Amino acid sequence: MSIVIKPMTKEHIPQVVKIEEQSFSIPWSENAFLESFSYDHALFLVALDESCKQSDEEDTVAGYIGMYKVFNEGDITNIAVSPEYRGKGIGLALMNEIKELAIGKNIETLILEVRESNSTAINLYEKVGFNRAGIRKNFYEKPVENAIVMYMQLLPL
Repeated sequence: MSIVIKPMTKEHIPQVVKIEEQSFSIPWSENAFLESFSYDHALFLVALDESCKQSDEEDTVAGYIGMYKVFNEGDITNIAVSPEYRGKGIGLALMNEIKELAIGKNIETLILEVRESNSTAINLYEKVGFNRAGIRKNFYEKPVENAIVMYMQLLPL
């Protein structure tokens, strides 16, 4: 396995949507990802398995992460890893890469929401330096569940 993290392109979206559908009860649509490309404040990355080609020229998308920059804050919109690539450090690599890119863009704080029951994701976020900030009651649907709000201070205030 040879994983490389690169900026997401429109060509990656069909594979990203498939991972999104495998990972979330209310997944983003292809149009939602396409619309994000029109935003100057959006940054999306993919983890590509260069050793496993989807076609003659296209690498397999193993995972992805998205972030919107709002003033000096980065809002992690979504992160997911394809089921067959989970547990191989790809989520950690994506989080570390987005963190470095955020610092380079003078983003002071990263923030995200995560389902209360998603202990795997919570452990990952805490491992890279996120802290719990609070709860958003009934934030998620299908099923209804609270979200834990997490943040990470990247640059001094």
